Amino acid sequence: MHYERIIRRALITEKADRLRESNIYQFEVLKDANKHQIKQAVEKLFGVTVLNVRTSINQGKQRRLGRSQGYRPDFKKATVTLKSGQKIELIEGV
Repeated sequence: MHYERIIRRALITEKADRLRESNIYQFEVLKDANKHQIKQAVEKLFGVTVLNVRTSINQGKQRRLGRSQGYRPDFKKATVTLKSGQKIELIEGV
């Protein structure tokens, strides 16, 4: 599996912003990626040392357009803890 495909995007929320101060970053990742693959992908793509990876599968919220209803797709969220003193520069400016 290619490392560029495992990480879909960084999650930019208020909670993720608070966690970034503690060297904890959140990413949306592929549903079938495991913790070892996520750790390797973050280390290879951003050149940092990962200490811990936690994952959760979030259910899609209900969507409505007029009379029709549907759901957003489910997604997997990875919470990655970095070694102290290291940062991911691409996310820090957001």
